[in-house]
Amino acid sequence: MPPTSQRVSGSNIRALMEFLRHYAPFSHMEAAHLALFVETSELHYFADGEVVIRPEDGPAERFFVVKQGRIRGERPSARDQQSQTGAEPGVEITFEITQGECFPLAALIGERPTRTLHRAVGDTFCLSLDRKMFVQLFTISDVFRDYCLRGVSSLLDQVNRSIRQQAQQTVGDEASLDTPLSRYALRNPVVCSPDTPVQKAVLRMHEANVGSIIITDDHRHPIGIFTLRDLRALIAGNAALDAPIQTVMTQRPLCLSPDDSTFDAALVMAAHHFAHVCLINPERELVGVVSERDLFALQKVSLVHLTRTIATAPELHTLVALREDIQQLVDSMLARGAAARQILRVITSLNDCTVKRVIELNLARHDPGVAFTWLSFGSEARQEQTLYTDQDNAILFTVPDGMTPAAMRENLLPFAKRVNKDLAACGFTLCKGNIMASNPELCLSLGEWEDWYRHFTEAWTPQNLVHSAIFLDARAIFGDVAMADELFAHVRTRISGHSLFLRMMAEMSLERRPPLNFFQGFVYAKGGDKNTIDLKLQGLTPFVDAARVLAYSKDIAATNTFDRLEALQAAGVLTAPDVNAWIEAYSLLHLLRMRHHQERRAASEPLDNRLKPETLNPLDARILRESFRQAQRLQQVLALTWQL
Repeated sequence: MPPTSQRVSGSNIRALMEFLRHYAPFSHMEAAHLALFVETSELHYFADGEVVIRPEDGPAERFFVVKQGRIRGERPSARDQQSQTGAEPGVEITFEITQGECFPLAALIGERPTRTLHRAVGDTFCLSLDRKMFVQLFTISDVFRDYCLRGVSSLLDQVNRSIRQQAQQTVGDEASLDTPLSRYALRNPVVCSPDTPVQKAVLRMHEANVGSIIITDDHRHPIGIFTLRDLRALIAGNAALDAPIQTVMTQRPLCLSPDDSTFDAALVMAAHHFAHVCLINPERELVGVVSERDLFALQKVSLVHLTRTIATAPELHTLVALREDIQQLVDSMLARGAAARQILRVITSLNDCTVKRVIELNLARHDPGVAFTWLSFGSEARQEQTLYTDQDNAILFTVPDGMTPAAMRENLLPFAKRVNKDLAACGFTLCKGNIMASNPELCLSLGEWEDWYRHFTEAWTPQNLVHSAIFLDARAIFGDVAMADELFAHVRTRISGHSLFLRMMAEMSLERRPPLNFFQGFVYAKGGDKNTIDLKLQGLTPFVDAARVLAYSKDIAATNTFDRLEALQAAGVLTAPDVNAWIEAYSLLHLLRMRHHQERRAASEPLDNRLKPETLNPLDARILRESFRQAQRLQQVLALTWQL
């Protein structure tokens, strides 16, 4: 049996440095700093089941890196976990640490005991550094210090850098989308009072060489905006130029804070097809203006222009051609370091705009003659779509006097079928489960939808529970949005008070486990390519399902997974450290998925979500495994909440 511990000998230093260079943070450390770590470390052996450190040992005194084997974190549990985890009765396994990973960082940084017992699983070897040398390395190595302080966030940065490097090969390096608007805003915007004649306001714009003038009240609160585009429309309509500008201004201009980002400005401009955003302080006083021209001059975004192009596309083939422009915009955002959350919002925004334009083009050719609201479900409703997506949609309508729901459907279904077909041509594949507006069962009146959801929550069939993962993430894209919001609000309220239905939703969510086995190896997806993981179904879905159940239990209106987790934190259901870790893990999986799509597209292969872990470098494999562990922890919250 090897000795319990021994100093690292000279002959092993080179081999250990080569080993460590495969794992973060050592892979990015200076050679001298890495050599110092290895030369001053000890190699420890722990037998299977042996305790490495425990809370009772007092403040942590050593830093460990797993060289071989595994370390398991254990805490007392009120429930017997033995059948599921292999732990002793009354013990809960909170994490697994494998080759190349470090511990106990939080305890060392906080100069406190570890809160978790660390136990060896199988024959385990660890490199170890005493506290004095840990502090020295922490002091001299920026890379090591950043990793110790930020953990998973540091890994996320490394993934972002890797993705940016790939995207920059085609789009080049540009400034960050997170830059505050205050840096680029016009500090002294041209303003006027509501009773200013139009001609006088236009003269001010001309003298200042600007394209807009902000109309403010006596407290400098922006109440309207007038632009050169408005002036052209005014002249074309032969309107009087001596009229008060309040009669022709655009009311309620878009307003943001100077601390908001260029991404925030681009997104609201794209959503509302406006070219200017007012910046206001906490007292709602006007402090600046940012224009679409400012954003283009900075080469920040083509989002606003692209959205307007989609919204005015004259023919379907134009929309089809614009899909490539959307892909280029996504690549550009990746290159500029945009967060996964931002990219998903942009894709969804552009997809929403495409859906609206397809509907409008069909209305111009084949108007069904009745009002309707177009609903979206699933990832589009959550604003978490990628470019590889299918259709999940439906129609909601009210029944006017003299009509019946059946008659309304007869008019709407042919129209819905054409829209579904055109959306497929734009890259939104037809839903294999027929969750589409052209399905008569999903083209319903308001009363029918109310009955449908009532039956949905009262008839606890396996099919209804499966459908909860689709139909409980919903929003309106076109038509009477307020009516749809009210419908979904009633559904949320009903479910939040239905403890048994929530329990069954939670139980169903736990059936889709993250793809890690007991030994922390990957569990491959069934069907399709062998030895692959489905990043969507096995990786992202556990986060989505858990956040949905928890949000419905508290009647939280948010549908976006990021927003749901943050709302649950605000409601006191989840802690800030946990939410931060889960959001980071969820972001990592999205970024890996988008990078996988990039690689498939570059190889002229069809897009899918099936990733082979064996193709990943050690860093990517590690963060993938860590993300799945975070999904397991989130599922533990479901299990404990509903005692499953």
